[in-house]
Amino acid sequence: ALVLGTRDYIRKCGFSKVLIGLSGGIDSSLTAAIAVDAVGRENVTGVGMPGPYSSDHSVTDAKAMADRLGINWHLISINDGYRALIDTLAPVFAGRAPDVAEENLQSRLRGVTLMAMSNKFGAIVLTTGNKSELAVGYCTLYGDMCGGLAVISDVPKTLVYQLSRVANRRHNNAIPESVFTKPPSAELRPDQKDTDSLPEYDLLDQILQYYVEQSWSSRRIAE
Repeated sequence: ALVLGTRDYIRKCGFSKVLIGLSGGIDSSLTAAIAVDAVGRENVTGVGMPGPYSSDHSVTDAKAMADRLGINWHLISINDGYRALIDTLAPVFAGRAPDVAEENLQSRLRGVTLMAMSNKFGAIVLTTGNKSELAVGYCTLYGDMCGGLAVISDVPKTLVYQLSRVANRRHNNAIPESVFTKPPSAELRPDQKDTDSLPEYDLLDQILQYYVEQSWSSRRIAE
């Protein structure tokens, strides 16, 4: 269903090629696999955009998956742009500790990069946020939400992992095993993990199922 919906949307919007920001995480990995099934590997480009807090494995896992899927691959660091913006904003931010503002700058630089490539090459950007993140606002406006289609925005995080196993059966284990086992992280500050801000996804997805799909009250969920 995800492949069919993605293919139909891309074609009906007049596109044939897609761009995906590949972080080395499970969400972008699944999105890339769906895109390959939807429009063919030759029409998919993955873009790695490491920043100041990106781990080594975020790049190596993304590159390994791109190679195994046989898609186009570009590595574009956002470090220079991030430093330039930090320096530009320093007089205004003086006396204030780093917080979500600096974190979101990184995500927005990635969005700018993908949209510039989209305009230049006529490729639609597929966003990679899952339902669990989007439902609680764990995403960045004008950042990782930039794009033309949110492919897995109605797929809870726990289901993302299950579907990624299906994708691996289809694509000869293109998604590295380390992508399944490492703790999810936005990598926007040192040693950041999703669980710093969110419950474990097993719990969060249960809450969202009750609240969003079954319209339970918060009191009933808590009980």
